[in-house]
Amino acid sequence: MSRPRFAFKISARDGAARRGRITMQRGTIETPAFMPVGTAATVKAMLPGSVGATGAEIILANTYHLMLRPGAERIARLGGLHAFMRWERPILTDSGGYQVMSLAELRRIDEKGVAFRSHLDGARHLLTPERSMEIQGLLGADIVMAFDECTPFPASHEDARESMELSMRWAARSRAAFDGNAEQASRAALFGIQQGSVYPDLREASSKALTGIGFDGYAVGGLAVGEGHDAMVETLDHCVPMLPEAAPRYLMGVGKPADIIAAVERGIDMFDCVLPTRSGRTGQAFTWRGPVNIKNARHRDDPRPLDEDVESPARDFSRAYLHHLFRSGEILGAMLLTWHNLAFYQALMARLRAAIEAGHLAEEAAAIRACYDGGDIEPL
Repeated sequence: MSRPRFAFKISARDGAARRGRITMQRGTIETPAFMPVGTAATVKAMLPGSVGATGAEIILANTYHLMLRPGAERIARLGGLHAFMRWERPILTDSGGYQVMSLAELRRIDEKGVAFRSHLDGARHLLTPERSMEIQGLLGADIVMAFDECTPFPASHEDARESMELSMRWAARSRAAFDGNAEQASRAALFGIQQGSVYPDLREASSKALTGIGFDGYAVGGLAVGEGHDAMVETLDHCVPMLPEAAPRYLMGVGKPADIIAAVERGIDMFDCVLPTRSGRTGQAFTWRGPVNIKNARHRDDPRPLDEDVESPARDFSRAYLHHLFRSGEILGAMLLTWHNLAFYQALMARLRAAIEAGHLAEEAAAIRACYDGGDIEPL
């Protein structure tokens, strides 16, 4: 029996939190879900099979970076992104909007789109909603994100309004371009992105515009850009209920375990962030007792495993050995901690899913928060 193009079913609830499943042609995604970030068609320091072994069912790749190198057309000629990187499960591609925000020195925005110079070689490019849809189609993405402008923080109400309204006009053009590609529309899903910074009235206007256009899923954009945890949570309290109940909700670029828990409690279904992989490469590990900086001298004679309850190859080595690898600049250290962190994040999501099913998310969330709300204090 063939799988549908895209389907989302909620099987359990605990307060606003939802336990669900996304079904697509390339596989199913249990939600709430965390997507490892494979910016340039690779999850750094990991083989594709190793990413799958952590429990990940979907990864994220980056439209902006792949359009510049090696190029979307080249990837298409080589069989698409799945064949190129040998990942057979679903892939979500972001639209390039976040990178547009980060290129303030190199870009110019107008109604048509974004003209920018490559950070690699200075070559000039024009990224429009239509071109973003085309690139994501050439890559063969399973979940395509509408092209938007990620509003920076802080932004005045007027600046945030203008940015949001531009993104909504681009969202309509993204929908039209996506639907105009029959092959893409027959196998992929398209998500819209809610904008509006921290202003509830703008978030509401954005939600109305997006639901009027109609998307398979809805992302909350423009958060985790410097506003802080409390402002993010307050914004989620307002903006998540504005999104359609029957569609998956995706909080872009988040994040820390405490941020993920707070967002799940408010009804978010999907997450992505570079934090577990970037931290793994720099010596920070996430454990069930809190964060660990393995480079600290306290670990140099420690025979214990990093966390015996996280299933990854890192569990086979002592903290002392991991400390030695990082102090020696050995690549294996980055590989082991990255695998460990991704396994921890997948275990975190599984634990949250089970708690929602059992109806005791509040208790489970409190237990995990106790390890992470203190910041970067290491466990003994």
